[in-house]
Amino acid sequence: QVQLVESGGGLVQPGGSLRLSCAASGIIFSTYTMGWYRQAPGKQRELVAAITSGSSTNYPDSVKGRFTISRDNTKNTVYLQMNSLKPEDTAVYYCNADYVSRWSGVKYNYWGQGTQVTVSS
Repeated sequence: QVQLVESGGGLVQPGGSLRLSCAASGIIFSTYTMGWYRQAPGKQRELVAAITSGSSTNYPDSVKGRFTISRDNTKNTVYLQMNSLKPEDTAVYYCNADYVSRWSGVKYNYWGQGTQVTVSS
Protein backbone atom coordinates (compact mmCIF):
# COMPACT_ATOMS: atom_id res chain seq x y z
CA GLN A 1 0.00 0.00 0.00
CA VAL A 2 1.00 3.63 -0.34
CA GLN A 3 2.85 5.17 2.57
CA LEU A 4 4.16 8.69 3.01
CA VAL A 5 6.18 9.02 6.20
CA GLU A 6 7.21 12.49 7.35
CA SER A 7 10.02 13.23 9.76
CA GLY A 8 12.08 16.17 10.97
CA GLY A 9 9.52 18.27 12.78
CA GLY A 10 10.07 19.74 16.20
CA LEU A 11 10.48 22.86 18.26
CA VAL A 12 12.70 25.64 16.92
CA GLN A 13 13.31 29.24 17.90
CA PRO A 14 12.30 32.11 15.62
CA GLY A 15 14.92 32.60 12.95
CA GLY A 16 15.96 28.97 13.13
CA SER A 17 15.88 26.21 10.53
CA LEU A 18 14.40 22.77 10.13
CA ARG A 19 14.48 20.19 7.36
CA LEU A 20 11.48 17.96 6.86
CA SER A 21 11.69 14.67 4.99
CA CYS A 22 8.97 12.54 3.47
CA ALA A 23 9.79 8.99 2.43
CA ALA A 24 7.35 7.46 -0.03
CA SER A 25 6.63 3.83 -0.81
CA GLY A 26 4.06 2.04 -2.92
CA ILE A 27 4.09 4.61 -5.72
CA ILE A 28 6.23 5.33 -8.77
CA PHE A 29 7.70 8.28 -6.95
CA SER A 30 9.42 9.92 -9.90
CA THR A 31 6.12 10.41 -11.72
CA TYR A 32 4.33 12.19 -8.89
CA THR A 33 4.10 15.86 -8.04
CA MET A 34 5.10 16.09 -4.40
CA GLY A 35 3.90 18.78 -2.09
CA TRP A 36 4.13 20.04 1.45
CA TYR A 37 1.05 21.49 3.08
CA ARG A 38 0.47 22.84 6.55
CA GLN A 39 -2.47 23.31 8.83
CA ALA A 40 -2.48 25.53 11.88
CA PRO A 41 -5.18 25.23 14.56
CA GLY A 42 -8.42 26.76 13.38
CA LYS A 43 -7.12 27.34 9.86
CA GLN A 44 -7.49 25.60 6.54
CA ARG A 45 -4.75 23.39 5.16
CA GLU A 46 -2.56 25.38 2.78
CA LEU A 47 0.12 24.59 0.25
CA VAL A 48 3.63 25.66 1.22
CA ALA A 49 5.68 24.07 -1.55
CA ALA A 50 5.33 21.75 -4.51
CA ILE A 51 7.73 20.07 -6.90
CA THR A 52 6.71 18.41 -10.13
CA SER A 53 8.11 15.25 -11.67
CA GLY A 54 10.25 17.55 -13.79
CA SER A 55 11.48 19.36 -10.64
CA SER A 56 9.64 22.62 -11.28
CA THR A 57 8.81 24.24 -7.96
CA ASN A 58 6.03 26.44 -6.65
CA TYR A 59 5.77 28.44 -3.43
CA PRO A 60 3.24 30.88 -2.00
CA ASP A 61 4.49 34.36 -1.20
CA SER A 62 4.37 33.63 2.54
CA VAL A 63 7.33 31.23 2.34
CA LYS A 64 9.08 32.25 -0.89
CA GLY A 65 12.76 32.85 -0.26
CA ARG A 66 12.67 31.01 3.08
CA PHE A 67 11.53 27.49 2.17
CA THR A 68 13.05 25.18 -0.43
CA ILE A 69 11.54 21.94 -1.65
CA SER A 70 13.68 19.28 -3.29
CA ARG A 71 13.38 15.65 -4.22
CA ASP A 72 15.68 12.64 -4.51
CA ASN A 73 14.11 10.11 -6.84
CA THR A 74 16.79 7.54 -5.98
CA LYS A 75 15.59 7.59 -2.36
CA ASN A 76 11.88 8.19 -3.04
CA THR A 77 12.12 11.14 -0.71
CA VAL A 78 11.04 14.77 -0.80
CA TYR A 79 12.52 17.40 1.47
CA LEU A 80 11.45 20.79 2.77
CA GLN A 81 14.25 23.04 3.99
CA MET A 82 12.77 25.77 6.15
CA ASN A 83 14.91 28.77 7.07
CA SER A 84 14.21 32.00 8.91
CA LEU A 85 11.27 30.38 10.64
CA LYS A 86 8.59 32.57 12.17
CA PRO A 87 6.01 31.83 14.87
CA GLU A 88 3.32 31.96 12.18
CA ASP A 89 4.97 28.94 10.52
CA THR A 90 3.79 26.84 13.46
CA ALA A 91 1.54 24.09 12.12
CA VAL A 92 1.27 20.43 11.34
CA TYR A 93 3.10 19.84 8.07
CA TYR A 94 1.78 17.19 5.69
CA CYS A 95 3.41 15.50 2.73
CA ASN A 96 1.28 14.98 -0.38
CA ALA A 97 1.72 12.91 -3.51
CA ASP A 98 -0.34 13.72 -6.58
CA TYR A 99 -0.60 12.14 -10.04
CA VAL A 100 -3.10 12.35 -12.86
CA SER A 101 -2.99 9.65 -15.50
CA ARG A 102 -2.62 11.15 -18.97
CA TRP A 103 -4.48 8.20 -20.42
CA SER A 104 -7.44 7.74 -18.10
CA GLY A 105 -7.60 11.06 -16.29
CA VAL A 106 -7.76 9.19 -13.02
CA LYS A 107 -6.28 11.18 -10.14
CA TYR A 108 -4.18 9.54 -7.47
CA ASN A 109 -3.65 11.58 -4.31
CA TYR A 110 -2.10 10.51 -1.03
CA TRP A 111 -1.29 12.15 2.31
CA GLY A 112 1.17 11.51 5.07
CA GLN A 113 0.25 11.54 8.75
CA GLY A 114 1.80 14.92 9.42
CA THR A 115 4.62 16.24 11.56
CA GLN A 116 4.38 19.09 14.05
CA VAL A 117 6.52 22.18 13.60
CA THR A 118 6.50 24.67 16.45
CA VAL A 119 8.34 27.98 16.20
CA SER A 120 8.60 29.60 19.60
CA SER A 121 11.09 31.18 21.93
